[in-house]
Amino acid sequence: MRVLACGVCRTDLHVSEGDLPPRHPRIVPGHEVVGVVERPGPGASRFGSGERVGIAWLRETCSICVYCRRGDENLCPNARFTGYDHDGGYAEYAVVREEFAYRLPPQLGVEETAPLLCAGIIGFRALKRAGVKPDTTVGLYGFGGSAHIAMQVAKYWGCRVYVMTRGGKHREHAKELGADWVGTAQERPPRPLDSAIMFAPAGELVPQALEALDQGGILAIAGIYLSPIPALDYERHLFHEKELRSVTANTRADGEEFLELAAKISIRTTTIAFGLDQANQALQMLKHDELKGAGVLRIA
Repeated sequence: MRVLACGVCRTDLHVSEGDLPPRHPRIVPGHEVVGVVERPGPGASRFGSGERVGIAWLRETCSICVYCRRGDENLCPNARFTGYDHDGGYAEYAVVREEFAYRLPPQLGVEETAPLLCAGIIGFRALKRAGVKPDTTVGLYGFGGSAHIAMQVAKYWGCRVYVMTRGGKHREHAKELGADWVGTAQERPPRPLDSAIMFAPAGELVPQALEALDQGGILAIAGIYLSPIPALDYERHLFHEKELRSVTANTRADGEEFLELAAKISIRTTTIAFGLDQANQALQMLKHDELKGAGVLRIA
C-alpha cells in the first residue's frame, strides 16, 4: 500500500528509546497507518487497487493456538506486531496481509482516521476491559491520543467522565471535549469510580486509582508499557472486590466494532500534522507531553 498518513503513538516512542526492545534492527516504526492499495499481492482479492485501507498494531497470528481458537487472538503467543516485528508506516510504502488490514469508513478524513487504528482501538478495548457500562462513572488517568477518543465513546454511552492528568494543555483539551470534571493526576475525583482506565504509563498512579474506585470497581491498564507499581495494600486498594486488569493488544473484532462505531458517532480526533522528516520532533513532543491530541505524519 502507498502510505498517506501514520499516527505517532507512545508505543513508537517506547520502541525507539529501548523501553520495548525492537525484535529486529532498523525496524520502521508506525502502526496507525492509513493508505491506499497500490498493488494486491498474489492471490489477494479482499481489496482492490486504489481502495483506502488501514494497518493497525496486530499484524499476524497463528490462528491455530488455543487462544486464537477461542477468539482471544490478542493473546496468541505467536502474534506479530506492526512497527515492532514487521516494518510499519513511517515510510512511503508498506505491506500487510489482507486479512489483517481494515476497510476504513469513507466519511472520515485521512489524518483524522490514523489515530483510530491504535489509540482508538486500544482505548475501546480498555473501555470493555474496565467494564464500562452506560450511565456509570468513569475515570481516565492521562489524557493523550487514546484517552481523548475513549472519552467520546464513554460520553456517547451516557457516562460521567472524570479526567486526572498533568499539564494544562491536556486538562484544557479534556474540558473542550466535555469531561464532567478535570483535575491533576494526584487529585481524588469528586465521587467514587465505577471504572477507571490508566492511559499514563506511570505505575505510581495505580494505588491511588484503585483507592478512587467504588466497591466492585475495575481499573484497566491500557498501555503496553508501565513503570513499576509500588506495593499495594490489600485492604486499601483491592478489598471490596476491586479489580486490576491489563489490556493486551486487541482482536480484529475489536477493530471492526470500533471503526463502525467511530463512523456512526462521528468521533473527532484532535491531530497535529508533521512531515515524515519531522518524525523525531513528533516523538520528542509526545515524550514531553507537548501534543494536544495525537501527532500524525503526513507521508504523501
